[in-house]
Amino acid sequence: MSDLTPHPEGGAAAPTDGDNRYKAVQHKLRTLGTAMDMASNELERLQWSMRMNAQRSEGLAVDIANAELDKTFVEMTNQVSLALGGAAVEVRNLHETAREVSGLAHDTRRTHARLYEGLDTIRSGRKERTPKPGFFAH
Repeated sequence: MSDLTPHPEGGAAAPTDGDNRYKAVQHKLRTLGTAMDMASNELERLQWSMRMNAQRSEGLAVDIANAELDKTFVEMTNQVSLALGGAAVEVRNLHETAREVSGLAHDTRRTHARLYEGLDTIRSGRKERTPKPGFFAH
């Protein structure tokens, strides 16, 4: 069975504060990408487990029918199999979405680095303070 609880080691969410410095944004994007990678992996395992359980319960329904038990039990077991199969399809959709968000987060981090890493290197290397954005707009 999959464990979809947050993992404290490296899976902690980045704070959603107003810190928009280059390194802070890079950290937040890396954290988001990593968290979505982990979620995607766990969702993939959950989907596999649900499909296997759906197949097992379908086989169990056949066994119950062959044992000539009450049809109510056959029907209930079939319903469990159908519900697990349907849930597995929805978990697959969620897995695909998590994988897409992960890819977008990693792409965004690379684009952000390409656009702003040079500026951050220059600004971080000076001893003089840089005016806040918008200072020269007035």
